Amino acid sequence: MEKDSPETFWPPATRPERLAFVAAETATAQEELLRLSRRYGNCSQEEAEVIICLGGDGFMLETLRQVMDGIVPVYGMNCGSVGFLMNPLDEDDLLERLAVTQSAQLHPLHMKAICTDGSVHEAEALNDVFLFRETRQAAKIRIDVDGRERLPELICDGVLVATPAGSTAYNLSAHGPIVPLSGNLLPLTPISAFRPRRWRGALLPSTAVVTFSILEQEKRPVAAVADFTEVRDVKTVSVQENRNRSVTVLFDPGQSLSERIIAEQFSA
Repeated sequence: MEKDSPETFWPPATRPERLAFVAAETATAQEELLRLSRRYGNCSQEEAEVIICLGGDGFMLETLRQVMDGIVPVYGMNCGSVGFLMNPLDEDDLLERLAVTQSAQLHPLHMKAICTDGSVHEAEALNDVFLFRETRQAAKIRIDVDGRERLPELICDGVLVATPAGSTAYNLSAHGPIVPLSGNLLPLTPISAFRPRRWRGALLPSTAVVTFSILEQEKRPVAAVADFTEVRDVKTVSVQENRNRSVTVLFDPGQSLSERIIAEQFSA
C-alpha cells in the first residue's frame, strides 16, 4: 500500500542540486519551464537527483508512469487546475524547499483484461481501474474477490477500484470513500448502480484480487480503463495492487499526501 513518510526525504543539511524539469504542453507550463531552467539549470533525467514536473495532475500521472521503478523522486509544481498531487507554483527558494520535502511512495494497480475476441491486455494505474458501459444499456457485471463470488449481478453504468491516492478522484465523484494512505485498503465503488439499488461498494484489503465478469457481453458491451489505457469489449477484468513497482512523490512540509487526503474529507 502507499506509504507516506513524516520525515524529510533528504538527509539533514543536504539539498538536491541537479534538477530535471519536465513540462506539460500548456502555455503556463512551458513559460515556467523556460524561467526555472534559466534559474536552476536543467540536467538530464539520468543525471538528476529530482524530477520537477510542471503541469496538472494528469501530466503528473504521465510523468510518474514514465519514471516508475526509478530511484529519482518527482516533485510537482501546479500549472493546472486541481493539483491534488502537486505543490504550489513558486519559483523562489526551490532548492531550499526541496531540501525539506516529505515523500509518499505509491504502488500502482495492475489490470489484466481479457476481451471477447480472446486478446489479453495488461496495464497499470496509479489512480484507478474502472469499467464502463459502451452503449445506452446498463452493464451487468459479476464481482468476485479472491476467487469467491461476492456479487452475482451488478446492474450499473460501471464500477471501479481505486488506490488510496486515487480515492479522491473519480472514486470520490462516484460517492466512494476517501482512504488514508496507511489504511491498507482499496475502495470498490459502483458507478450509478441500478441494482442492487442501495449497494454503495466495499472496502477491500490491499492484498485482494478483484475479478469482474461481464454478463450478456454482446448485448451490453463494457470497456475497461486503467489511467491512460482503455480496452474495449472486455469479457473479464482482474485488478490487484502491484507491490513490486513503486514511485516516490515529494511534497512541501505540512502538505503531505496523507494530510491532503484527510483535509479533503472535511472540505465543503
